[in-house]
Amino acid sequence: MPRGDKSAYTDKRKRQAEHIEESELDRGHTREQAERIAWATVNKQDGGGKTSGSGRKRARH
Repeated sequence: MPRGDKSAYTDKRKRQAEHIEESELDRGHTREQAERIAWATVNKQDGGGKTSGSGRKRARH
């Protein structure tokens, strides 16, 4: 997956980033800055892209 590829993010995370980006544009940031801030915020909240659905490894017992 190349850098900047957002395919690993769930639809919910993509929607969150869109809303944050819109807010940052309203604050006067350029589109590039707003997008960067939006994804940084989503990553900070979520810890990075996760696969859709459960997508997380189970702990071995």
